[in-house]
Amino acid sequence: MEMIETLIKSINGVVWGPVMLVLILGVGLFLSIGLKLMPVLKLGEGFRLLWKGKQVDDKENQGEIPPFQALMTALSATVGTGNIAGVATAIFLGGPGALFWMWITALVGMATKFAEAVLAVNYREKDAQGNHVGGPMYYIKNGLGPKWAWLGTLFAIFGGVAAFGIGNTVQSNSVADVLQANFDLPVAVTGLIIMVLVGLVLIGGIRRIGRVAAALVPLMAVSYLVAGLVVLALNAAAIPSALVMIVEYAFTPVAAQGGFAGAAVWAAIRFGVARGIFSNEAGLGSAPIAHAAAQTNNAVRQGLIAMLGTFIDTLIICSITGLVIITSGVWTSGESGAALTSAAFGAILPSVGNYLVAIALAVFAFTTILGWSFYGERCAEYLFGIKAIMPYRVLWILAIPLGAMVNLDFIWLVADTLNAMMALPNLVALALLSPVVFKLSREYFATHKI
Repeated sequence: MEMIETLIKSINGVVWGPVMLVLILGVGLFLSIGLKLMPVLKLGEGFRLLWKGKQVDDKENQGEIPPFQALMTALSATVGTGNIAGVATAIFLGGPGALFWMWITALVGMATKFAEAVLAVNYREKDAQGNHVGGPMYYIKNGLGPKWAWLGTLFAIFGGVAAFGIGNTVQSNSVADVLQANFDLPVAVTGLIIMVLVGLVLIGGIRRIGRVAAALVPLMAVSYLVAGLVVLALNAAAIPSALVMIVEYAFTPVAAQGGFAGAAVWAAIRFGVARGIFSNEAGLGSAPIAHAAAQTNNAVRQGLIAMLGTFIDTLIICSITGLVIITSGVWTSGESGAALTSAAFGAILPSVGNYLVAIALAVFAFTTILGWSFYGERCAEYLFGIKAIMPYRVLWILAIPLGAMVNLDFIWLVADTLNAMMALPNLVALALLSPVVFKLSREYFATHKI
């Protein structure tokens, strides 16, 4: 086991090296400039379309679920452990400056997420069951042509395996850990409960996942945000100095203090970007798999809705978590992950805050497991056909209690490594297919008055 962990650490150091950071930020910046900062400038239009998509279920449009449910399914997969444990881990390893680099990743990531959804809808196809399927493997195959098909296969392999890390075992492990700490619930019991609940939802496929996500995601996100804003309001005097600290430590090293070991600028960038991607998944190639199933005949319209996921996930929810941790002062305590976030809320709301975090994490992680199950199934289907869906679903359900009982640090390491390997084929495809995104966007805004 020690040898495997050492090997994965070595791979992690390579795949999350300077090249990956340049690719993630570089592709996002390139798309942002190519789109003339449209994702930021048209944010209001995205929310307008989202609300319209919630009100109108247009059966004449192609797809399985309404655009609103497509975004909620994508958000169900992103709003999870990354928003609570991921932000805390980034601050623990990279210092407060890591939050700044999470923001930068999100700002350019909005263009990345927009491009992913546009390509997913534009190049989607129907499977043997008549369902619309799409995502990086399909826009690589259909957009770049047969000579690039191997890259799509590579993405599907990494995606199908990575799903068990980022979308399954990390989630169940974090929930089991926080429920044991706060409610003394055995990890095995937590794993079995989650397994049964997930199994009941997965029986209904993407339509049931979409309905559950549309009900739970807005409720859980708003509840967590309200709790976070209450904590920040009670500690408002500390916010200005926290913001100064975030910007300062984004460009200067942090000295060791208390239980904090200190961090170089590189650590702030590396963990800020890595945890930012883990949280909002912009560039990872996962969210477009959900958006490809949306009931829409316009790729750009779905792209405008899709980019909201990055804005909501990182610039709103992760920012609340990060500010609560930094303003509370417990970021130097030596705690990490969900325990650090729990301690931060508990410091301002004694006897209440830690329970709020535990419940929020449990609900967040549950919906993440649902969303990622769909992503993994689509990757398996691309590789082996629809016959692979049910076996994959069974393995998915069985992995949940196993994930709850293994070592958290090792699980995070594996998930982090597989995320990078999954992102590489997708980022290459986004760069090569960027002219298609720019062309479709120009045509849309030339004919649609905002």
